[in-house]
Amino acid sequence: MRLTVVGNPDNRRVGLFTAAVLAAGLPRPAVLPWADVLTGAAPPPAGALVRVDSPGEDPHVDRLLRRAATPARHGELLGLADAYAGLVDGLARVAAGGAELLNDPGDVAALCDKRRCHARLSAAGVAVPAALPGVDGYASLRAAMADAGWARVFVKPAHGSSAAGVLALAVGPRGVRAVTPIEVAPDGLFNSLRVRAYDDEATVAALVDRLAGEGLHVERWLPKVGLSDRVVDVRVVVVAGRPTHAVVRAATGPLTNLHLGNARGDLAELRAAAGPAAWAAAMETCVRAAACFPRSLHVGVDLMFLLGWRRHAVAEVNAFGDLLPGVLADGRDTYAEQVHALTSGRWERWRATATATAATATGRAAEVVACAT
Repeated sequence: MRLTVVGNPDNRRVGLFTAAVLAAGLPRPAVLPWADVLTGAAPPPAGALVRVDSPGEDPHVDRLLRRAATPARHGELLGLADAYAGLVDGLARVAAGGAELLNDPGDVAALCDKRRCHARLSAAGVAVPAALPGVDGYASLRAAMADAGWARVFVKPAHGSSAAGVLALAVGPRGVRAVTPIEVAPDGLFNSLRVRAYDDEATVAALVDRLAGEGLHVERWLPKVGLSDRVVDVRVVVVAGRPTHAVVRAATGPLTNLHLGNARGDLAELRAAAGPAAWAAAMETCVRAAACFPRSLHVGVDLMFLLGWRRHAVAEVNAFGDLLPGVLADGRDTYAEQVHALTSGRWERWRATATATAATATGRAAEVVACAT
């Protein structure tokens, strides 16, 4: 088995996966840089087994994805929709040579568009927060919230990641309050590592209106459980249909991403608080969420338990959500687990089953549409 990785060569993701491949006794994987893919390099040939990794954390690659003349400034929220279009085009280039991709381009395209991902999960009956349709600015957001009777929502750029551009918005008798990592500068918006709150409605409206040009996905803000005076949710990595690794993300506010200064919580404490039945049900939901993307070796599921622990919901599913340094299951990190799924045949078995199940579900949905028309 010889593997190729499409990624940014100096990125730690590529290094960690390479280390896992070598530890399994396999040949060192070839690395095809994203920069080369986006500037016309030949795709991997038929017969190659290809892992596509995140193109993030490289200003030059970001510029190429956006087809821009100059790179974005550090943290600048710029051209998210253009970067997504560049990613979709790049995936098509990688697949053009007939190689077998471990991240299906169609799956990745859906996963990296929050609107499409939410719709796919919802259609499959996976528990997700309700979403507002057709929000194209602050005025339409407030109107849609009023129509739905919602006072609190998460406003997300359709193509963002790592909480970039996300606002946790609450509306009440005393006005509005938006909690977000967005820093407002005179010449742009920047994603920072410090979460801040804005309670001036004109500022909040301007933020939403500026982000709306990139496309918005707005979800109802559901009340998460807490542990030890912190709000918590869980990143669960599902590899070949099996939840293998999990990290509790604990925060004092609504945004739980670890890079925003939040802490890893105690997984054993969370599982004990949830109880065996609720935990098992949540893991089954993660499996069902992963099965919505049956041609992807792994996904990262952001799962939240709701107040009372009796219910849970999937906040997001991530195409590149397997970076959990230091987290081991059965002695393997997330990358070694993926290599093990490949070498043991588990990936082939799960993909065949999941793809067949997805095809059956799609056929049933088509029959329902046909009968309705």
